[in-house]
Amino acid sequence: MIQKGSFLRVIDNSGGRLVYCIRIVSKLKRRYAFVGDVLVVSIKNLRKKRKFASKVKKGNVVKALVVRTKISKKYYFGDNLMFFENSVVLLNNNYKLIGTRIFGLLPRCLRYTRYMRFLSLCTGVRS
Repeated sequence: MIQKGSFLRVIDNSGGRLVYCIRIVSKLKRRYAFVGDVLVVSIKNLRKKRKFASKVKKGNVVKALVVRTKISKKYYFGDNLMFFENSVVLLNNNYKLIGTRIFGLLPRCLRYTRYMRFLSLCTGVRS
């Protein structure tokens, strides 16, 4: 479960490494965010080797899509989905990906959302 004040890891090549959740955008008066929800985040740390080539700067406020959560989410067809970390990918104001690659696996449940194109940029899909 991700809520206001959570620190999250960035898994794309936009240049950010650690972000801070400011608000959950997906639904009105929602306390927790799960996979597929959109957040407003602030960039806290950048990747060390790419400070000069980063597409975002420290302190920028951007949108982010939650792609991994530590808490398990149970789906109606019987699957439990859980990862080892809370992770996001950074989006611009038009909900397009800022980076060009996504590192690691993404959950299969993103296939049924408007973010299906992100599955082609990742290294694999987890069911």
